[in-house]
Amino acid sequence: MVLIEEAALGGWGQRDSARVWHPFTQHQWGESPIPLVRGKGAYLYDADGKAYLDLVSSWWTNLHGHGHPVLVEAIASQAATLDHAMFAGFTHLPAIQLCEALATALPEALSRFFFSDNGSTAVEVALKMAYQYWIQKDEPERQMFLAFEGGYHGDTLGAMAVGRGCGFHDPFSTLFCEVLITPHAATWENDLDVEAKEAAALNKLDELLEAYGDRIAAFIAEPLIQGAGGMRVCRPDFLNAVVAKVKAAGVLIILDEVFTGFGRTGTDFALNQLAFVPDLLCLSKGLTGGMMPLALTVATQKIYHAFWGDSISQAFLHGHSYTANPIACAAALASFQLLQREDCIQQRKTLEATHHEGLAYLKAAVSSLCAPRIIGTIAAWNVFDPATDYSHPAGKTLRKAALAQGLILRPLGNTLYLVPPYCMPSTALLQAYHTLGHLMQQSF
Repeated sequence: MVLIEEAALGGWGQRDSARVWHPFTQHQWGESPIPLVRGKGAYLYDADGKAYLDLVSSWWTNLHGHGHPVLVEAIASQAATLDHAMFAGFTHLPAIQLCEALATALPEALSRFFFSDNGSTAVEVALKMAYQYWIQKDEPERQMFLAFEGGYHGDTLGAMAVGRGCGFHDPFSTLFCEVLITPHAATWENDLDVEAKEAAALNKLDELLEAYGDRIAAFIAEPLIQGAGGMRVCRPDFLNAVVAKVKAAGVLIILDEVFTGFGRTGTDFALNQLAFVPDLLCLSKGLTGGMMPLALTVATQKIYHAFWGDSISQAFLHGHSYTANPIACAAALASFQLLQREDCIQQRKTLEATHHEGLAYLKAAVSSLCAPRIIGTIAAWNVFDPATDYSHPAGKTLRKAALAQGLILRPLGNTLYLVPPYCMPSTALLQAYHTLGHLMQQSF
C-alpha cells in the first residue's frame, strides 16, 4: 500500500521521470505515464482506483483479460515446478506440449517450432533461417528480401530492414540488408478503386521479380492486415496472387502473424483464410495471452532438414537465454486451450458483431470518419484522409481525451483502431464507441 499511496501523490511520476526511458515516447514533451497498479478482465486500474478500458489489449497481446485465473494458476504452478533451464541440450514438457497443441491448429506442413522471446526476434529468426537456407542449398546469390510497402515487423536490425517501407526506421537505413519494397493494395468498406490498386501493385511486383527474382531469399508479409503500418487491410485474393507470383520465382514465404495470430482476424490464424502455406510463420503477442514474453518461428520440414549436416556450421546457430522458458510455455499452453473453448469462440464472434454495430454508429455520427474496416476482432478507421499520416495530430488529441474518459487507445496518427481483449463485454465496447463518437464530434 505504501507504493500505491506514493503514486496517488505523484511520487511514482517523479521516480519514473528520474530513471525510466519509455518506448515510443518523446520525453521532451513531458507527458507523465499513468501509474497502473492492477488489472482485471478488460480493465486496468491506476493508483487512484480509476478504471481504464483496455481497448488495445495492451499492445495487442492480452487475449483473455488481465489476471485470468486459468493463466495465473498455470504460471504459478509451473514456477513452483521448473522455473527455467537452458534449452540447448535440455527439454521440458511445457515446450513439447505447446508445440503439439499448436500443431493441431496449423497446416500439417508447419511442423518445426523454434522458440525466441518476442515478435521482432521471431522475425529475425525467420530471416536468418531463410538466408542460411539458400547458402546450404548452394544458391548463395539469394541475399535480398522482398516486403510490402507499409509493413512493420519489429525493431531489431533485420526486422527493421524488411520494415523499411513503413518509414519508422529511416535513421538506421544504412545498416540494412538489401530489401525490395512492393506495393500493398490497402482497402476498406465501399472502396471502388480496390481492383485498380491491386492490378497496379501486381504489375509492379512483376517488374521486381523480373529484375531480381533469382536473387531474393524470401518474401515477408503481415497477412490480411498491416498493424503498425496503419491497420491496412488487403483482400485475401490479392495476397494469394502476390504469393503465387513470388513462389513461381522460387522465393520462400514468411508470414508475420505476430499480430494476426490466435483469433484476431476471425480464424485461428490469418493463414486459414489464404490459399497457401508459408515456409516460415512468426508468432508472438497473443501467444501467452499477454502474460509472458514468448515467440515462435514455425518452419516446414523442408526448411528444417536443410540445416542437417556433418558440420556444426550447418546447424542454425541462434538462441536466446530465455528460449522456451517453461513458465512462458505453460502460460501459452493454457491460453491456447482457452482459445479452443466454445465460450471464447463465441466471444470473438460477439466482438466482431459489436464492431459492426459500433462502427455503423460512428459512420452516421462523425463526418470526418473515412475508410472504415473490420476484420475479426479488429476495427479501424481514419480521420479526414484514408491514408495514414503519423504526424497528424488527430490521434494524439483523441488519445488524451479518451484517457480522461477511462478509455485506452493507441492511435497511429490519424488512424484509429480498437483491438479489445476477447472477454470485453459487448455493452462496454458499444459504450466506448458512443463515447468516442462524442469526443470526435467535439474534436474534429
